This record gives sequence, C-alpha cells and structure tokens, in this order.
Amino acid sequence: MKECELLIVGGGPAGLCAAINAARAGASVTLLERSPRLGGQLVKQTHMFFGAKEQYASTRGVDIAPILVDALNAYKDRVEVLTDTVCTGIYEDGVVTALYKEERYIKLKPKAVIIAAGASEKNLAFINNDLPGIYGAGAVQTLMNVYGVVPGKSVVMLGAGNIGLIVSYQLMQAGIEVKCILDAAQKIGGYLVHASKVARMGVPILIGHTVKRAIGNDCLEAVEVVKLDERFNEIPGSEFVINADTLCVSIGLTPLCELISMAGAKMRYVPTLGGLVPLRNAEYETTVENLFVAGDSSGVEEASAAMVEGYIAGLCAASKLGYRISGHDEAIDEYRRQMDSLRSGPAGEHIKRGIEQAAL
Repeated sequence: MKECELLIVGGGPAGLCAAINAARAGASVTLLERSPRLGGQLVKQTHMFFGAKEQYASTRGVDIAPILVDALNAYKDRVEVLTDTVCTGIYEDGVVTALYKEERYIKLKPKAVIIAAGASEKNLAFINNDLPGIYGAGAVQTLMNVYGVVPGKSVVMLGAGNIGLIVSYQLMQAGIEVKCILDAAQKIGGYLVHASKVARMGVPILIGHTVKRAIGNDCLEAVEVVKLDERFNEIPGSEFVINADTLCVSIGLTPLCELISMAGAKMRYVPTLGGLVPLRNAEYETTVENLFVAGDSSGVEEASAAMVEGYIAGLCAASKLGYRISGHDEAIDEYRRQMDSLRSGPAGEHIKRGIEQAAL
C-alpha cells in the first residue's frame, strides 16, 4: 500500500486546477485519470469558451487542456500523475483502490481526497434505443474531435441545450447533414448565439418534440418523432418519421458521485445540479472529513465553473493538510467573486438555488 498526501480523482478541468493549486501551496499530489491523457472533456471541445479571461474566454477547450497541463508540470517535483488509471473504490478505513493500465490493482492511503470525476450523459427511454447508430453527444464529440471519425451521414439531434447546439454545428462543419434538432421543452435551452448559428445553416429546431422510437433492423435507419403538449404528454396523431442513420442524444449530464457515496458522504437529490450530489461546505469538503469534491461531481455546470471550483478545492484541501499560500484568504475570495460572475445569468440563478440545497 502506498501512502500519499493528497489524492485527486479525475484529470479534467476541475482535477487539473485542484492539483495546480494544491501543489502551488506545497502539498504532494497524486492525480488519477482514467483516460490516456489529461484534460477530460476539454480535449474534445473545439468551440471557444465564454466567461472571463481567468477562465480562458475566447480560447478553445482543446487548447485550454495543454495550458493547464503545462501549469501543473511547473510543480512536477511534487505531483505524480497516473493516467489510464480507474479509481475503483474508497473505503471507510480511508483506503483507495484503483486499476492501473488494466494490468494491476493498486492501493493508496491518502491523507485527503478530492473527487473531480466529472459527469456522465443521461439517456432517454424509447423503443429500440439500443440500436447501433444511437450515440450520446459526448461520444460523438470524442469520435470527431479526438479520433477524426464521423458517426454517420445524416443526424437527428435530440436536445437543444448548449451541448446539443454546439455538437450540431460541429457535425455540419464535418460535412454531416443535421436533419433537425428536437427538444421536449417549449423553448430552446441553449444560448441564443449557438442556436442562431445552426438556424442560419438551415437546420430546423423543433421545440415540444421528442423521439418516440428508433427504426431499423441491424442499425438505425429512421427516427419516429412525436409532438408533446406543455405537460410533456404525447399528442396522438402527431407522429412523423425522419430518415437518418445517426441519432445523437444530448439531454443533459448527471454527476459521477458513486465514489463519494461509497466513502459515506451524505447525498441529496438536486435536479438543478443534475441529480444526486454530495452535501458540502463552502470549502467543498463533504460530510466525510478530508474528502472534497469539485467540478461536475459536485453539480453539473460549465467547464469554466469546474475550473474555479477546482482551484478553491485544491487550496482548501492543501490548507487542511497544513499548506497555505501567502494570501490564501484573498485568493479564495477572488475565486468566489469569479464564480459569482459566472453564475450571474438566469441559468446561474437556478444553479445557485441548487447549491443552497446542497450546502452544509
């Protein structure tokens, strides 16, 4: 068994920023990432970020990842990175287990842990939803932006939130026909700037519509769509069929918090944060002492917010271990100011109400 000071699970935006600030404060950090490379969702995000310069506004996510990795490498004398490593458990005695490169299990005994495991895509129940040709939006981004593989020739997008709109535009940039964008809600959930881009390309956005069933034998051949009323009930006789070989599902994310729950932290279901989330204090410490959380594992938001949460959690976890940067309190106040700015819009009000429900 290997003892370590601070263990961070997840090498995405929140985990990287937590590692940077914890190492900056003087803590020794062990970072586990299940993928072959660091960056998490950033490595497949080719769109430019909004927000402020502190969160790399006007920079593409794929370009932010190496910036954060370079910043972490400045502290490589006290940071150990284990990629291709899946954390498999956190136990009551404080032992953490992980599968390293699918070859061997390792045991770690950290003094403190930050869970920054991200989120998983939500799915929708409909007939034949397991046909080949049906993907989550994140899977489509990975295929195109990481591996250079197109998922198909014609796509129906389910979900008009930011991710659905952004991925639709990326599909068109790759030469793929987007037949339409569906959303069960009665209004478009994503930013107007994203919706306007796809609308100008001639893609119809059908609000109040959803998928009733997927059609095909060995793979997807068409999608049956049905119109919904304001109570999300199907309107009889409104069904119609769209021929397409790909259906991309983008209906939101849910926090990956199984490890946090396994460790014994108290959880609460908060819909505005994506589902089940851990209760935590202002320092992002859960009800289990020295177990912290950051990023989408604490509640689904934009990557910009995940970075700021990571910075705060990294400083606070290091402080619990006895390491503090000069001006610690001022730095925390500045990060909280940045977070308030990121949550200043209408969507941010929903997030803030959700955070109040998850606060200790």
